[in-house]
Amino acid sequence: MWRLSLIAAGFTLLSTGHAMAQERIRISSEWGNVTAELADNAAARSLLELLPITIEMRDHLRQEKTGNLPASLPEVARRRDFSAGTLGLWGSDHFVIYYRSGRIPEPGIVILGKVTGDVSIFDRAGPISIRIQHVR
Repeated sequence: MWRLSLIAAGFTLLSTGHAMAQERIRISSEWGNVTAELADNAAARSLLELLPITIEMRDHLRQEKTGNLPASLPEVARRRDFSAGTLGLWGSDHFVIYYRSGRIPEPGIVILGKVTGDVSIFDRAGPISIRIQHVR
């Protein structure tokens, strides 16, 4: 009985530890600020190591803002579907903020996280400079 309780307690700690360890970032621009929760993968953890950074973003296909990171991030599993607010990685150093939902061709994108605020602030034509910082 004691052993079973110890195992259950360990399982509970492991399952709640992930939620408590969720990393967040702030994306700031002259158009406004949003917060995002990062995915639990090697690419997102590597992004944290680059912060704070400023990225020059440009509009692409009226669905996303894209810009180059100062360094490549590790390759992890990719997805083809995305929703408004998805933060992704197209190439190894190509950061993307999707402000509309959609689907992209193979090989897909690495999911870095999800904006928790109103991502529609980026739904404007033209370039924008963004600043990404770790929220502690």
